Parts: sequence; structure tokens; C-alpha cells
Amino acid sequence: MTTETIHETVRAHYAAAADRATAGSACCAPGEGIGASLYSALEQAELPDAARLASLGCGNPTAVADLREGERVLDLGSGGGIDVLLSARRVGPTGRAFGLDMTDEMLVLARRNAAEAGATNVEFLRGQIESIPLPAASIDVVISNCVVNLAADKPAVFAEIARVLRPGGRLGVTDLVAEDRLTPAERAERGSYAGCIAGALSISEFRSGLEAAGLTDVSIAPTHAVADGIVSAIIRATRPAQTAGPAEPREPAQRRDSPAGAGVGKGGDVMRAFDCDCGPACPCPC
Repeated sequence: MTTETIHETVRAHYAAAADRATAGSACCAPGEGIGASLYSALEQAELPDAARLASLGCGNPTAVADLREGERVLDLGSGGGIDVLLSARRVGPTGRAFGLDMTDEMLVLARRNAAEAGATNVEFLRGQIESIPLPAASIDVVISNCVVNLAADKPAVFAEIARVLRPGGRLGVTDLVAEDRLTPAERAERGSYAGCIAGALSISEFRSGLEAAGLTDVSIAPTHAVADGIVSAIIRATRPAQTAGPAEPREPAQRRDSPAGAGVGKGGDVMRAFDCDCGPACPCPC
């Protein structure tokens, strides 16, 4: 499959899922090891119904990311916004939660869910996880929920994660991975690309990909099986803290006034992704 074919296949699949959630139907059948059942009853009670119904993840990254008050967190492939909204509660009013998704239908749904939840410290951005529309070293924690396997260019995803993380920043994701014994062809026999299986990396491939991007302290802990040789796993890594020496040049941030960078403000008003050239809760000493 070409990059364009993968993107369109995934986009169409999740656009349909967003439409079902908007109509009040769950995206996932029970017993598949995915979806809202992986969140606690208390967490589900905090969320709009449509955010819960749109959940297509294989875990609960907010439960393993160790989010702290005041942090800036980015959710890759944020879908209907379930993990963004939970993250926003954890980082509090002095923090900020960003969601990135390439599917317009999911972005519309996520912004509606944020407005319904009264979340004012969230933003939803349109884009692909292979090219994150945020400045370098601007994020404390990157999370995602069963999304890396859907990417057409996984080395680019890992490089972008390392780029946007601040020194000392953390990665905490859940994803499907294959046991090392499975070949790519055998993974494809067990499920589709849009179904999160055909594109799954092996455990060794995931580890080496993160390390090649410069991330350290990589850990991959399987949690439950979803198919023969395919497991959901909790994956953690860290961007090394800067050592003493000249500061790295910061790339200039640009304003994003287009709908692609729209977020949800008070009362559900649409706003720009950045109120200044550096972004909300500006990380620069400006």
C-alpha cells in the first residue's frame, strides 16, 4: 500500500466511526479488547457520551502517562477526544491538552465533546502524526492510544515525537505490537491496516524505532492479547535532558489562523491554535 492509500483507508474508516458515535452508536463491539471498556467507570462518567462511544483504543494511556499539574500534553490521533479530555482534567487549568487528528469528522466530534464537557484548556489540531504542527520542544508528555500502528511512516512519527518533546519529556502510549516471531505477512493475515493489526510493528521494531529517534529508557509491557501473536502494550520512553552547553536554536513558531488549528474556547467558541507566535502557555522566555 502507498502512503496515500494508507492515509485514505484509515481516514475513511475513522470518519465512519465518528459518524456512528455522533449518531449515538458505539464504534466497537464488546469483548474485542478495545474501546471504552478499558476506562474506569469513574473516568467514563466524567465524559460526554459521544466521546466514550467514539473510543477505539486498545488501552488507557492517561492511566500510565503520570500526568502532572501544569504540563502540556499531546495526544496523537485524538479521535473523539476521550484521552484529551481526561488529560485536561489531570493537568489542570495551568496545563494544556492538545489533540491531533487528520479526520475532519473526528475533529468536529472532539470539539463538540470538549464544549459539552466545559473544557477550556484543550485544543484540537488537524494534521498527520508524521508531521506534527507544533513547535520543537513544546510538549511535556506525548500520549496516543492504538495509533502508531496506523501510521504510514513510523520512523517519521518517532522523529516527530522526539522533536516536539522538551528535554526530559516523556512518551506514554498504548499500542498494538506483534510478537517478534510474526512476519509482516503473518501480521496482515490477522487483521486489516485500519483495524490496527496489519500495520503493527514487532516489539523489537518498536523499541529500535524509538531508540533510533534518540529516545531512551524505552519499556514495552504487553497487557493483553487481541489476536494470535498480537498484543496490546504499554510503551514508555524519555527524551534525554539537555546536557550543559550552548542552547539549541529554537525554530520559529508561526501563527496558525486557519481552521486546521482551531480549538475550543470558553462556551465552545472556535479559536486559533496559537494566540501568539509561540502558542498558549508560551514556553519561551518572551
